[in-house]
Amino acid sequence: MEFDLFPLWISLKTALTATLITVLAGITLAYWMVYGGNNNRLKRVKELVDLLVILPMVLPPTVVGFLLLLIFGRNGLVGELLYRVGVTVVFSWPATVIAATVVAVPLMYRTTRGAFEQIDGNIIEAAKVLGAPNWYLFFRVVLPVSLPGIGAGIILSFARALGEFGATIMLAGNIPGKTQTIPLAIFLAVESGHMEKAYLWVAVVLVISVGAILGMNYWTKRQYLFKGF
Repeated sequence: MEFDLFPLWISLKTALTATLITVLAGITLAYWMVYGGNNNRLKRVKELVDLLVILPMVLPPTVVGFLLLLIFGRNGLVGELLYRVGVTVVFSWPATVIAATVVAVPLMYRTTRGAFEQIDGNIIEAAKVLGAPNWYLFFRVVLPVSLPGIGAGIILSFARALGEFGATIMLAGNIPGKTQTIPLAIFLAVESGHMEKAYLWVAVVLVISVGAILGMNYWTKRQYLFKGF
């Protein structure tokens, strides 16, 4: 039985890249939603942004993939502009990253926002009264207190990006050696009747997923012990 490791490398590369983007986007959005002002006009904007960010988590993955095709396809809103400068997203490796990022961001955003909202508001107000700038407030107050939640969000986002299937096959296709991730390799193996190969890839995903769960539990427990909870 021929067994190449390309799906593993593509999955890990995609999941790690998507997780990095997800962490930056999720933390930024969560911080803005919690601490970015609260006037009436901004409230409406925040409600819309919250809806758009959470939507991929409740939509079927194939619907998410179809919407991404409308955006990044050759005649799409963004895809047409990229095509004019010689960049094609559909059926490329960046498409796997985009699909994985879109479905993982809601997990990172909600987990981080929940961690931010649990911080005692008196601590934030006291820091502001003492003249602490926003960057100091974020890096020395908000971020350290929220580390358990942020760490859990990172691991959950990685696991979600690693297991993405529906949006990926819609936007990136199932091209061996280029866009074929482990979930796509499992689908192709089962469809082709190569069950031994499917079993092997399922075992690989299980090992990585169990490792991610154990890592999340260890991280959370260690952070709470460190903080004395």
